[in-house]
Amino acid sequence: MSPSGRPWSLSLVFLLEMASEGISCPSGCSCQYLEVNCTGQQLQEFPLDIPLDTRQLILAANNVSYLPAVELSFLADLVYLDCRKNLLGDDLDFTFIGVAKLVYLDLSFNNLTQVTFSTFSHLLSLVVLKISDNPNLVAIEKDAFANNTWLRHLDVSRTGLTFLDTSTVRDLRNLRLLGLSDNLWHCNCSFLDFITWMTESDVRFPDADNITCYTPAGLRAVRMPAAEAQLHFSCLTQLHKQDYVFLCLIGFCIFLAGTTAAWLAGICAVIYEVHASKGEEEEEEEEEDTA
Repeated sequence: MSPSGRPWSLSLVFLLEMASEGISCPSGCSCQYLEVNCTGQQLQEFPLDIPLDTRQLILAANNVSYLPAVELSFLADLVYLDCRKNLLGDDLDFTFIGVAKLVYLDLSFNNLTQVTFSTFSHLLSLVVLKISDNPNLVAIEKDAFANNTWLRHLDVSRTGLTFLDTSTVRDLRNLRLLGLSDNLWHCNCSFLDFITWMTESDVRFPDADNITCYTPAGLRAVRMPAAEAQLHFSCLTQLHKQDYVFLCLIGFCIFLAGTTAAWLAGICAVIYEVHASKGEEEEEEEEEDTA
């Protein structure tokens, strides 16, 4: 019992209530221990008054078009960020520079257009990255995930991608799940190396039946394993126009070199005959003089 006669438990409850009154929570959002949930609140901007010790932040199904790097950097302990179904677009470079502990990031159903090295390079602890359902996403740089060595789950399904460099995913040693379905894959000879990696890799590809070629027309809707066989035949056994041009050029050079060599040999033979005939004439003259 305390001196005032109150049990210590009542004093503790009072202190907790006073502390909870001082904890801020964005308007319209729900806040629990280390979690802020602002799902479907028609937010136009990144919410203010987020507790600095927040570990999990959910901003799904809003109209947020910009993530301020400075405000995000105040949430240094953030490990889970869900921004699906917003209006995030164009440039996210250096946006996540202050949330290096982030493990889970969902940017699906947005308006992303490209992923560069600077987009996620500071997320050294990232394990799950979802950037699917971004129809305007048309480019992922070769070294875009070079620093995300812990990445295990990557989803780029249902985007505008037509090509993905093999080294972009091959060098992710911890990658176990890769979503590639319903993209506009251009299955040409440049893409053969990636398709071969898919068939030989231990990575799992969900919805594999929908990982198909979109172009060229001859391979439309063909699944990747079948496309590999056809590309091996067309790319490794048949010559393209530039190959024929190259061979013609080589043939012409060989012909020209042979013609030039024959011409030079003919000139040398003529010169030799001229000198030989002159020598014979001089010998005959000398013999006549001595006679």
